[in-house]
Amino acid sequence: MKSPSRNDQALITAGLGAAALLDQLASAVLVLDGALRIRYLNSATEMLFGASARRLMDTPLHALVSQGESLTERLLEALGSEAPYTERELHLNLESMVDPASVVVDCMVTPIRLTNGARALLLELHQQDRHLRISREENLQTQQQASRAVVRGLAHEIKNPLGGLRGAAQLLDAEIHDPELRDYTRVIMAEADRLQQLVDTLLGSNRLPRMVEVNVHEVMERVRTLVAAEGHPGISVRSNYDPSLPLLRADPDQLIQSVLNIVRNAIEAVLPQSRRHQPAEVVLITRAQRQFTIGHHRHRLVIRVDVVDNGPGIPADFAEQIFYPMVTGRAEGTGLGLSIAQDLIGRHGGTIECHSRPGETRFSIFLPLQQAQK
Repeated sequence: MKSPSRNDQALITAGLGAAALLDQLASAVLVLDGALRIRYLNSATEMLFGASARRLMDTPLHALVSQGESLTERLLEALGSEAPYTERELHLNLESMVDPASVVVDCMVTPIRLTNGARALLLELHQQDRHLRISREENLQTQQQASRAVVRGLAHEIKNPLGGLRGAAQLLDAEIHDPELRDYTRVIMAEADRLQQLVDTLLGSNRLPRMVEVNVHEVMERVRTLVAAEGHPGISVRSNYDPSLPLLRADPDQLIQSVLNIVRNAIEAVLPQSRRHQPAEVVLITRAQRQFTIGHHRHRLVIRVDVVDNGPGIPADFAEQIFYPMVTGRAEGTGLGLSIAQDLIGRHGGTIECHSRPGETRFSIFLPLQQAQK
């Protein structure tokens, strides 16, 4: 085994230069001692395990990974033989401090020596499903852009004859004196106005975000107030906030509209349960995430807002379409709420993701806090 380099020693002692450099990596880097306890980790490791460095430090790896026995055996073998190895597409069931998760990683294990001569392991974890998520996100954005272009073109084609139709009905209404006949013309005008409003909603707002310093928790509490005013007995809407989050530059009105659309969808999902007097809950969560990629840009820090409900979940064959306009699972729905929310968050350089299974649907809003890294 080659002798440890200066970089290895700086890594173990968490030297400021090396630590700052490693914190910029998207890959998780951690060092395990002879008992396979975490002795060092970078920011990407915190994000992977969903917990802070303070809580992860000195924790045995098997306490964080549920299938840790077989992994522990391989790591101890590498520690004893001092032979590095690489394992591709390793499935890890992480017992996160917040939400259990399953990830797929490429794991590179390198035995090293600590400054006191003790054996240790350097682990590099490259999250493969992260790349799949980025690819899926790019495909979704491309499809949404194409879908919006078609909808906008169709909306403009509808608006012209619709205006003529309403104008003709208005002229006819002025010439007719029979009240019963005028009822018909007014129905035509009312329906034309309703269609005009629907078309305007499809086209969306052309107003650019008015960026100001925003406390994301004020946005969340405003949404809670609006939802409470609508009255949903039997549905619990509770919060789980990270009070340490910094201010965000955003348009508060557009953020409120985006989160409100998602929360209303969550409430609709659990409404049947509340009517059957079953537990119906929507949880609003805020967290910070480091080194998160949105589109082609990697951000040092993003704010993550989760809206989680305990409803029946979204069918897998329907989940890929939920952000398209006019796509809805409810007979009375317009299918515009999520499409508008994604569009408004996209104007802030962010994105919305959805993960669903029976009993839990999670919509996650990601908003950059700092400029993207090139």
